[in-house]
Amino acid sequence: MISFANVDELKKWLDSDEKITLVDCREQSEWDEDHIEQAEFIPLSNFQSLYADKLKDKDAKIVIQCRSGKRSLQACQMLMQEGYSNLFNLEGGILAWKENNYPTI
Repeated sequence: MISFANVDELKKWLDSDEKITLVDCREQSEWDEDHIEQAEFIPLSNFQSLYADKLKDKDAKIVIQCRSGKRSLQACQMLMQEGYSNLFNLEGGILAWKENNYPTI
């Protein structure tokens, strides 16, 4: 099942001791411009061939983010079809993250 998380929830999860995997599925040029420090980079254009090596636990809490939330939903749908069970799409993506003045590197 795909759930949705807002940026405040994500910030709280990242600041806590909770085990969470954050995946940025934007493309290389977007990643190079800025990204959330804790994020794993798996671009949507290569997602199908890369995710299995980086996302081994199908029950782990995984949050997918992109620029605005559209591509990340596609990535969530791919993972759901492969049996991942604890997926969250970040509402508003990195744009919403930055609008809330949360840090990027």
